[in-house]
Amino acid sequence: MILTGPEITAAAQDGRLRITPFAPDQVNPNSYNVRLGPTLLAYAEGVLDAHQPNPTTEFAIGPDGYVLQPGELYLGHTLEEVGSDVFVPLLFGRSSVGRLGLFVEITAPIGDIGFHGQWTLMLTPIRPLRVYAGMRIGQIMFFASAGPISPYEGKYQAATGPQPSAYWRDVTKLRAVAS
Repeated sequence: MILTGPEITAAAQDGRLRITPFAPDQVNPNSYNVRLGPTLLAYAEGVLDAHQPNPTTEFAIGPDGYVLQPGELYLGHTLEEVGSDVFVPLLFGRSSVGRLGLFVEITAPIGDIGFHGQWTLMLTPIRPLRVYAGMRIGQIMFFASAGPISPYEGKYQAATGPQPSAYWRDVTKLRAVAS
């Protein structure tokens, strides 16, 4: 079951979900609009390695915006911190942003119950596109859960700003267990 806009507002007010800052004008009929934060990351190497940390370059989005280039992956973040200990959040790009040729979320739209923080956005443009800090870039829907809850305690908890992949940490743990 998906939460309606009025239920998102009620849940934000009574603490069943946390959206900071919360703005009533960002509530949709069944989702909440999130805005692009002021920082972008791009991977600095041409070849990424899933078993190693990958260096990144940080960019600030200035008042004139920042032009994203095709063929590049940019890691952005939501301005809002969003999370819930009760509901399952899913993040998608807004249709108006998609119509500009921008992929906002590549393959991982589902958030875990218990995660609280800024969401990392995986931004990939089809053609050069100027984006601005604070623009409404995505929307989060909330679904009711069924069954016992084991809250998220993972490596991205309490994230602020864009987070590069930490997949290599999982590999390191697996190697330690295997040896």
